[in-house]
Amino acid sequence: MEKRDRLYEGKAKAVFATDDPNLLIQYFKDDATAFNGVKRGTITEKGVVNNMVASRLMTIIEAVGIPVHFIKRLNAREQLIRKVAIIPVEVVVRNVVAGSMAKRLGRQEGEPLPRPVIEFYYKTDALDDPLITRDHAMVFGWATEAELDWIMAACLRINDVLVGFFANIGVRLVDYKLEFGRLAENPQQVVLADEISPDTCRLWDMVTGEKLDKDRFRRDMGGVVEAYQEVARRMGLALES
Repeated sequence: MEKRDRLYEGKAKAVFATDDPNLLIQYFKDDATAFNGVKRGTITEKGVVNNMVASRLMTIIEAVGIPVHFIKRLNAREQLIRKVAIIPVEVVVRNVVAGSMAKRLGRQEGEPLPRPVIEFYYKTDALDDPLITRDHAMVFGWATEAELDWIMAACLRINDVLVGFFANIGVRLVDYKLEFGRLAENPQQVVLADEISPDTCRLWDMVTGEKLDKDRFRRDMGGVVEAYQEVARRMGLALES
């Protein structure tokens, strides 16, 4: 597989073309941002940890029948992925009140939810990713009703799998962001895209409540590198360089 021109560089990843028009290489960076880029920094080896964690989780999700853009991990920082057109609707799955939900609704952070709550956000940094409804997504043509139905069902299935997976290693999956895209080679096919990692999840130790995710960076708590590495260690992943 020949790596070619850089097509895109975001806050946490860069994407490169290959000699196959339907395949890309996704590179994980150590750059860290919060609050849509307002806060910036570097987390040593973050890209390596996130690549390993995301690769393992994508493999687990695909194994239960949810199609994903991930094909394989190439090396410490790169994945081979299927080319997709990202649907501009970010999905947040919440199992515990935290973050923006606590602030918006005046609830105590850490309050368990009786069932998962699924929220949609319009993916646009310029507007700070506003919370939207299904109707907004359909009316403005960001996603069809059938796509949203499939995404909702996929999110609930993914949540069942990931909550159990993390519980088995002593971690509470508080909430997390998912992105979906339409395959370039078959635009009728929606797949899970982007990544699932300590960058995109809230992960708390089930006994102590210690945060093992990017909130440590957002809130200047320290121990960010150690938290990311602890997640990988519990997943049985050996860090590469």
